[in-house]
Amino acid sequence: MFSRKIQVRYEVAGTSEPCPLKWLDSFAMRNFTNSSIFDDTLPLQDGMIEVGSRVPIAELNRAMDDWFRRKGYLPAGAVLAVTEIGSPATPLQLK
Repeated sequence: MFSRKIQVRYEVAGTSEPCPLKWLDSFAMRNFTNSSIFDDTLPLQDGMIEVGSRVPIAELNRAMDDWFRRKGYLPAGAVLAVTEIGSPATPLQLK
């Protein structure tokens, strides 16, 4: 079910850091979106999750960005980047 590895990092003041496992757990355990599609997320470690094949990366990036900001995890001016490992696509970034 969790067939894709996803890297989740944020950049603030020119420094890129992996999102802490605490943040990723908070997102995965809270169904705040009322969208069952995000049920297929499994936090592994800082900056790393696995997701199912039906999870759209762009929507995941938007939902995580929204959740992290509402929780006060992301500081002002921070940019979240969600990247599928092994994918030729460039990281998605929200500003």
